[in-house]
Amino acid sequence: MKIPTTLKHKPVIVSENYENVDGRSAYHSDAKGLSLGLAQWNDRGKVDISAKVWRYTGEKWSRQSEELPLHRAIDLAILICRAKLYFREAYRYEKFYDPQHADIDRIGLQGDAMDVSVCTDNPMIDEDIKLFSQALSDDDELLGERLAVLSRILKEMGY
Repeated sequence: MKIPTTLKHKPVIVSENYENVDGRSAYHSDAKGLSLGLAQWNDRGKVDISAKVWRYTGEKWSRQSEELPLHRAIDLAILICRAKLYFREAYRYEKFYDPQHADIDRIGLQGDAMDVSVCTDNPMIDEDIKLFSQALSDDDELLGERLAVLSRILKEMGY
């Protein structure tokens, strides 16, 4: 199921098969996808990135907020880290991605894999991916501090 690109959250990096790896709900989850994109609360001249769990009721996409189970929070952290790694080299592409090869990675989880790709279904992807990259760069210190803490704690835990 494709994540909608016409709503206020503008997806840039997506995992559209998240339901396959959604913890104990794998293969029968209403959480169909994850995305990192331009936040719906952006004001003119200010761009923030948000993470979103896309839920589908069976009839329509839900605007319902949800508390994230721990595995989803970690899955989002994996997606954020993979996106940050991708954008280290994205400048090599004229459009910050290769339109013919939008797949970024396939990350093994729970006997399946979480696909990560550039959301080429977004009609404004060429503009949005550059805004996303700039916002990611602007937040590098903020994110870097948290990633360093996460790394330290994971090492302390033996990972």
